[in-house]
Amino acid sequence: MKHLRILVTTALVIALSSLGIRAASVADSMAANCTGASRAATAVRAVAAPVTVWLAGDSTMADPSAGLPCPVGWGSQFDALFNTDVTVKNQAVGGRSIQTWLYEGNVSGTKGSDGECRLTPSMYSSRWQAMLNASTGMNAGDYLFIQFGINDSSSTCPRHVGPARYQQLMTTMAQAALARGAHPVLLTPVAAITCSGGTATKSRGFVTQTLAAGTATGAPVIDLQTRSVSLYNSLYFCPNNGDYGSGPVGAFFCNDHTHFETYGAQRIAGLVAGEVRRQNLPLAMYLK
Repeated sequence: MKHLRILVTTALVIALSSLGIRAASVADSMAANCTGASRAATAVRAVAAPVTVWLAGDSTMADPSAGLPCPVGWGSQFDALFNTDVTVKNQAVGGRSIQTWLYEGNVSGTKGSDGECRLTPSMYSSRWQAMLNASTGMNAGDYLFIQFGINDSSSTCPRHVGPARYQQLMTTMAQAALARGAHPVLLTPVAAITCSGGTATKSRGFVTQTLAAGTATGAPVIDLQTRSVSLYNSLYFCPNNGDYGSGPVGAFFCNDHTHFETYGAQRIAGLVAGEVRRQNLPLAMYLK
């Protein structure tokens, strides 16, 4: 009986020792894997190549004019949301439709038989030519954010752009970026503050055309109109009695309820960055 107890005890000790060794081995392996993953993530961040983010758009995106507090485009606040490996080149220009931005000086004041403003001649603007330049423009790995639609709905030339033409031009810009190895990101036009009772509502067109251009090119689309309206509602901007120069609305918008003060531009830039992160675009690794 005594010998049997000794044999059982010995067997248990051996079994427990074996389990301990295996458990320790598994724990060590897991720790090594976690350490390896952490080191790999650090290495990815360390070797991430510098990136240029190009912005093409209108006054809601553009840098402010010197000495003027308003308007301030959200693009002027975008660079501050990234680390130092990102350079933002804001080529947005106030008052432009997608066509006048692309063909500055060559869009006539008359419409053709197709209802679109005539190009005389159909030569790209110097800003777009510079962005397409192999040495000074977009490089592989860069990003091009495109947002128009504020001025394009004008009924008169040269700013007028019809829906089909708008989709065509946005598709053309996205394809040009892709041809250079850059990543186009398409944005629906940011909303002005328009109230229906106590609710902020969407106020811009060209949403369907932007989504279609994204589908045609495989480019991600940020529905900035929907996101901005949701933000306005979360900030309780409505109802509004028509006073856009004071209170929370006045701190966000210029008096025209379309363009932004610095605070408003910062919040809209934050929406765009949030969508970059939410959609898991590779650019998100550079966000602070």
